[in-house]
Amino acid sequence: MIFRRTKILATLGPATDKPGVLDGILDAGVNVVRINFSHGEASEHLSRVAAVRAYAKKNNTYIGILMDLQGPKIRISSFKDGKIQLNEGDSFTLDAEMDAEAGDQHSIGISYKTLPNEVKPDNLLVLDDGKIVLKVTSVDGAKIHTVVIQAGPLSNKKGINLKGGGLSASALTEKDKKDILVAAEADADYVALSFPVHADDVRETKKLLAAAGSRAGVISKIERAEALVEGVIEEIIEESAGVMVARGDLGVEIGDPQLPAQQKRLIQMARSQNKVVITATQMLESMISNPIPTRAEVFDVANAVLDGTDAVMLSAETAAGDYPVNAVKTMVEVCIEAEKNPTAAVSRHRLNEEFKDIDETIALSAMYAANHLGVKVVASLTDSGKTALWMSRISSNIAIFAMSENDRTLSTVTLYRGVYPCSMGKQSASDWDKVNEAVVDALIENEVVENGDLVVLTKGMHKFSTGGTNLMKILRVGEGDY
Repeated sequence: MIFRRTKILATLGPATDKPGVLDGILDAGVNVVRINFSHGEASEHLSRVAAVRAYAKKNNTYIGILMDLQGPKIRISSFKDGKIQLNEGDSFTLDAEMDAEAGDQHSIGISYKTLPNEVKPDNLLVLDDGKIVLKVTSVDGAKIHTVVIQAGPLSNKKGINLKGGGLSASALTEKDKKDILVAAEADADYVALSFPVHADDVRETKKLLAAAGSRAGVISKIERAEALVEGVIEEIIEESAGVMVARGDLGVEIGDPQLPAQQKRLIQMARSQNKVVITATQMLESMISNPIPTRAEVFDVANAVLDGTDAVMLSAETAAGDYPVNAVKTMVEVCIEAEKNPTAAVSRHRLNEEFKDIDETIALSAMYAANHLGVKVVASLTDSGKTALWMSRISSNIAIFAMSENDRTLSTVTLYRGVYPCSMGKQSASDWDKVNEAVVDALIENEVVENGDLVVLTKGMHKFSTGGTNLMKILRVGEGDY
């Protein structure tokens, strides 16, 4: 059995609503699905979540649910004719007081009404993910006068970014607060926070989730220049369950040439803080309309894998593309091949640091022992999934099985690199003195191990006690009492 360590996150949408497509992408290897609150209604989102959960139940598996808040996406309004063509040197005005449907060749309304107060001459405004660039020449009341320095077609409701960042829009909008209630109703495993600029944005999101009765972890999408400031980014990561390298808006704000270094920096920082990290945006963009990727896209996905990302994400490729199943299959193949590189299994995680917690010490010791002993599988009996998360920070070719009675935990670990959820039913682990035998039986039943294989097992003295992992045992399948 081939254990793919890098997880695949796929966005649901109209394409996956077609008969057989959702099952097709899940069969192909999707571990976590993304519900994008930027499109659709609550009823659609809840229906898609229900369909995923029905698939998981039918197939006796676990699929994580991530629901992505829209955030303060700053957009132009609409054109009377739907779109225009801007040419280099054209004068063009963004007017905060203009009617939302009255845009023409010379001016357009904007959704972010305070933008004229936040820009000044010589600022660069980047539209439609970098396709159009406007240079501010002057600001007159509600009107921002610009000149086009990068030309192209412009259509309705495209996004606006200020090059270099600095806009004051709050990360959480009123729509986001309503969508948090939908995420709580859906019992989402993760909620993605768009455009956070400091850790307080994360804290507020966690507070709102808790008030709504949700236990979802917050994934902070790093897409503003301000979030990358030293000291700020560390605190954002610390407050989050994980981060997403959201390369679209981030690239627009800081410039695409800076993205590769920032991607590597963010992945390393997240892993060092024991947080998960998702690499996203345009990973297989050409597969929206083509059955095969470009070689540059293959390299992009592979490099993210070698950087140590927990997951790679598909957006429009699966949500609205012509080849969603092909896109997932392609990503699976690229991840598997990239993971064969010897450097993908080399780790120096915390080798020169002291540990404060017994359970983390056991987790990392188990992984280093497994890496040097030729172990087939590491099995972590866990209530919260924390031990499995610590284990997953160490690069390894060895599969980690998070074994729990807690379905919430088993859905959560679907995003952890190299970790596979495995249900320990109440009957199979009812006698804690015989739990080792139950673990081996479960691994055999899942066709993970066979006689002669070595298994490293971690557990606590008491049954699934949160934070109580303090034992490690090495078992040989089929030999003696466990």
